[in-house]
Order: sequence, then C-alpha cells, then structure tokens
Amino acid sequence: MDITRLPLDQIDANALPRDRLTLDAPDLAALQDSIATEGLRQPVEVFPIHGPQPWGLISGLRRLTAFRALDALRPGAYATIPAFIRQPADVPTALALMVSENEIRAPVTPWEKGALLLTTTRYGLFANPESAADALYPALSRQARSRLRGFAQVVQTLDGLLTDPRTLSTARMDRLAAACRAGLDDLMIETLRAHPGESTQAQWSALLPVVAEALLTPEDDTHPQT
Repeated sequence: MDITRLPLDQIDANALPRDRLTLDAPDLAALQDSIATEGLRQPVEVFPIHGPQPWGLISGLRRLTAFRALDALRPGAYATIPAFIRQPADVPTALALMVSENEIRAPVTPWEKGALLLTTTRYGLFANPESAADALYPALSRQARSRLRGFAQVVQTLDGLLTDPRTLSTARMDRLAAACRAGLDDLMIETLRAHPGESTQAQWSALLPVVAEALLTPEDDTHPQT
C-alpha cells in the first residue's frame, strides 16, 4: 500500500466514534519525543469523506495528536503526516478496521469497548449493541462478544456516576454486568449517587454489597448468556 503525506488540517479525527476515550499524557509525550527523534514509524490510516476535511481518521489518533502538538511547537515542520489511504465499503467497515488496529496496539479498556458499542448504536450504525459487537469484534468467540455486550450495559447504567471508569478491570466490569442482569441497576445508581467524586476504590467498596447480592439473585432470562 502506498504512503501519502497529508496536511494535518485535512484530517478529521472525529469522523468515526473512537474506541479510545482519552489519551494518556505521559505516553503521548513519549510518542512526541520518539517522533521528533526518530520520525514516524507507522503511518496513520484514513479514508475519504465528504466535508471541509476530505479525510477521516481510521487509526492513529495518538500519532496524529502527537504530530499536531509537534507542529504547534515548530510550525510547518510537522504540517503533513504519512498516511495509508483506505477505501472501506462503509462506515461500519471503517470502524471495524479501527477496532482491529487498536486491539493490536495500546490496549482499549473494557469500559471504552462497552462505550463504543453504545455510541455506534446511538449513531444508527448498528441496530443494537449485539450487532455492533458481532461486526466490530468478529474474531472473538460468542462468549467474549457476550461479555462485551455486558460491558455496554454497565456503561449505559453507570455512565456519569463513576469517577474514572476506565480504570475498572475486566473482572470488575464482569461483576457489574452481572448486577445489571440481576436487575440491580437502580441500587447501583443510588449507591454511586451517595459517593460522588470519590476515588475509584472507594466507589468500588461501596458497590461491593450490591455486586455480592448479584451472585445470590437469579438472572433475568431475557438476558441470555450466549
């Protein structure tokens, strides 16, 4: 695949819903230093879109952000970035390419994966989180995709209540998903509303009695574990 240098201001980083909600500042600073010292080792990936910016970003958000920061420090020196131009059949296909690339590179947290399923559903790109999981994570087993759908349910229930949900481990997200399936959504919401802005560990400690109760509560048959 040929590499093309594209002006930074022609790339729309928000053309797709992103699976990475935040960028780690120390990692980004290290990447900037690496690019300034050794150059960019891996081009970003873009696809043609309509609008004032003709290219939508598929993968390489951290690389693009680092280039823009470097260009702000040295105007003109980093005004263009090496890019692979992809031709995906549609936006869902472009999303699948983004997810595949990020699975190889810096890990995306369980919360971010659940949030992506919800966001793409809300944008009308998929009918529901189930079809989003099937399309974006086709290489995963049915059980693993079912786990992702549980993560999406947790995000839908607790978004805005947790201080830093990206720090939740897969095991903790699984337990929160079990509590959602057991119909304990309202109890978790009430619990977190009583602990606003507290540390992640403090909020988890407050939720422990609820997630423990989920182990004793029969799961709703309308949410099969397939």
